Amino acid sequence: MANVICLGPTGSGKTLLIKKLQNVDAVDETSTSVPTVGSNLFSIHYNNVVINIRELGGEVAPLWPKYYDGIKKVIFVVDASNLCQISAAGVLFYSVLADPRFKNAKVLLVLTKMDVSYRQMRNEALLILQMKRLQTEVPQTITIIESSAITGEGRDEILEWLIKK
Repeated sequence: MANVICLGPTGSGKTLLIKKLQNVDAVDETSTSVPTVGSNLFSIHYNNVVINIRELGGEVAPLWPKYYDGIKKVIFVVDASNLCQISAAGVLFYSVLADPRFKNAKVLLVLTKMDVSYRQMRNEALLILQMKRLQTEVPQTITIIESSAITGEGRDEILEWLIKK
């Protein structure tokens, strides 16, 4: 049973991100993946801890709530290089945060594809997501990490977040 769930819109980079978390050498600039239809279950071994993550495809967003019971940590992935997708991602993110089953969950917002984004896009993404306002209106503390499955940026920070109680 996975106690961590990974969500985000189609094409946000969830699968490659988790593969990079599993194995630093698993993803490089030649790596590709197909959109996840349904769910994938991943086990990550890090610092003598096994972390089970269920990734749910963006295509099945209406079914996500069926997987929420017992989840303690939520990873929400947003493609920071795709400003057109961010507002749609925000709607999904807000619906996840509003679910009462996540009231006490730890939430990680991962801005992916930072290797193909310019730095200002991070700020634009956070503005579009209205993070300052959101953080005052939801009970969860939201940790934000920038990452790239290609370069490995953010990998160690995400792994540390995952094993932290």
